[in-house]
Amino acid sequence: MSNVDYQSVNDIVIFGALGDLSHRKLIPALYQLDVLGLINKGSRIVGVARKTLSVDEFKHFVVDSLDSFVNESIDDVVLARFINRLIYQALDFQAYSTFDQLATLLSNQQNIRVYYFSTPAAIYGDICKGLNHAKLISDVDRVVIEKPIGHSLESSIEINNQVSKYFQEKQTYRIDHYLGKETVLNLLVLRFANSLFTNNWDRNCIDHVQITVAESVGIEGRWGFYDDAGQMRDMVQNHLLQILSLLAMEPPADLSATSVRAEKLKVVKALKPINRENIKEKTVRGQYTDGFLNGVAVSGYVNEKDANAKSNTETFVAIKAEIDNWRWKGVPFYLRTGKRMPKKHSEIVVHFKPQPHNIFQESHSDLPANKLTIRLQPDEGVELQIMNKIPGIASQMLIQENKLDLSFSDTYHNERVVDAYERLMLEILNGNQSLFVSRHEVEAAWVWADSIIAAWQTTNEAPKPYAAGSWGPVSSIALIARDDRQWVE
Repeated sequence: MSNVDYQSVNDIVIFGALGDLSHRKLIPALYQLDVLGLINKGSRIVGVARKTLSVDEFKHFVVDSLDSFVNESIDDVVLARFINRLIYQALDFQAYSTFDQLATLLSNQQNIRVYYFSTPAAIYGDICKGLNHAKLISDVDRVVIEKPIGHSLESSIEINNQVSKYFQEKQTYRIDHYLGKETVLNLLVLRFANSLFTNNWDRNCIDHVQITVAESVGIEGRWGFYDDAGQMRDMVQNHLLQILSLLAMEPPADLSATSVRAEKLKVVKALKPINRENIKEKTVRGQYTDGFLNGVAVSGYVNEKDANAKSNTETFVAIKAEIDNWRWKGVPFYLRTGKRMPKKHSEIVVHFKPQPHNIFQESHSDLPANKLTIRLQPDEGVELQIMNKIPGIASQMLIQENKLDLSFSDTYHNERVVDAYERLMLEILNGNQSLFVSRHEVEAAWVWADSIIAAWQTTNEAPKPYAAGSWGPVSSIALIARDDRQWVE
């Protein structure tokens, strides 16, 4: 999907370079791109944070990131080249005069500058003002901002306005790492390169769709941030709606950012509103309590370190979403995501309608419907459940369910599965916005999510409890069981 231009020389400036995202994802991703020769010889990586460090101390931090989060053995030649790219600058993000020091480092006006804001969204505006003060923004520079962009439509508009005052939309890359996953990208290929699915991808052939993004982890020391966000803002408003829009969108004219984003936006805008009139029938919110995960006792949400024992923040959400257009009229999309669930597990399951007539009743009184499973993590792949004859000479035609399984690790065992951040960083360096979220998409998603959050606040009901290590509250089973369906587990 990338329009590769390896000749571009980029200064990659990471604000919040000592943070967890930089440590776990950004630095390893840039190293892997360097391994593949996808970073220009003259490109530099500039770490910016509040803490005063020497360049050598920053280099030690970077080496520790690579040792901790790169699974393959480190290439010494590449490492030496990578380390030589590194620069560090301590800055007070809210003291604009200190940005003059950064301007001295970035004095090469020939380089395209990529500013990655790995910081809280509340200071995006401050960083933009500082860059502008130091005359460090040109028409070819790019800015990368992380989700969640705000905690509501109103705050999202405010943050986007702060950034757009200094960077045009074509310069702005709103990152959702799910859009860089191999299996998420494979949705486009499955849907639009295979007539088997292209011609059967609508309400006439599909009964319902399930999207599950389960996390086994808890809050991991982020209690203050998470309690203000909750699972609805942290996962549903961005990750799950992005997956949903790729699943349900109309064929784009091409793979350009303009075409793909336009079709995704139509899906989000077509979502039926969920408000206080239908909130109880369409949603379930939960909060994990003490339980066991892999045989180990784990604390409940309100018993975590620094927790507020009276918190009503949800750690689990299940939603029956409906798209009000001709293709999907009457087809429910069941969304489910939560923390402290039995395992880390993300998948899409497309349930096709059953055969209207069964000529194999002697073997199967009820023919199971075909089912397409797209595994996003941890074992990326695609699986199609079909019916097949059991080999044998018996007079009775015996049939059974079988799976056509395309496991990425088995099929492409010589290929390393690219991390989402590697792909997205490469697209940023090459100036391709196809895998990034437009401002219109973000704001349309907030309109839908805000209505749900407001309805929850109106009802003032506490989240339903579920034991850590379970698949969520019992009422989430009832949500789908009312339609005579069940979750795939």
